[in-house]
Amino acid sequence: MRIAVVSAPAEKKEVPDYVKSLAKGMTMMGHQVDIINAWTEDGMRLPGYEYVAVTAEPVSFFSGKIPVCISKILSAGSSLTGKKSAAFIKKAGLFSNRALSNLMKAMEKEGMRINWFDLLLSSPHAEALGKRIGA
Repeated sequence: MRIAVVSAPAEKKEVPDYVKSLAKGMTMMGHQVDIINAWTEDGMRLPGYEYVAVTAEPVSFFSGKIPVCISKILSAGSSLTGKKSAAFIKKAGLFSNRALSNLMKAMEKEGMRINWFDLLLSSPHAEALGKRIGA
């Protein structure tokens, strides 16, 4: 299965280790995985994937807001309606569950079908979750 892992860290920086671990777990299960940085790339390639996993971090420790780049990349990828997807938030702060809810709302606004969501606790936890995709 072709999977896109969209990485949206709180600040404009490189792809975090937990996202690479999530992708590694998916690759170990035989999937073809591409990591897309939401800060530097556009979402025009997203419709070409069978499954889209969006990973993000809350904007701050005391906030349930998600980075603005998520809505930009999802709206740029036209025809995401009905696309199977997963939503992941890095556990960081008091309102991580609220951030996960906001991420899911942004994805559902574009018509994506979320069939899995979770909080990522660490890189090994992310790799273990990646092995469950498509299983």
